[in-house]
Amino acid sequence: MAKIEKFNELKDLINGLEADADKFYNKANSAAGTRVRKGLQEVKNLAQSIRLEVQAAKNSVSK
Repeated sequence: MAKIEKFNELKDLINGLEADADKFYNKANSAAGTRVRKGLQEVKNLAQSIRLEVQAAKNSVSK
């Protein structure tokens, strides 16, 4: 997967959580809160993966 595709996937993942976040915060839907937590864990993992790729690319250019 190209690096920019991972970044776009991250943006899509965050945007996809918006409806569930609204349901949780504004309508007190606890199941939506569970989906938000699960989605945020995916965001965290994907963001970490992107961070590592960026650092590796930066280090290879710096040498």
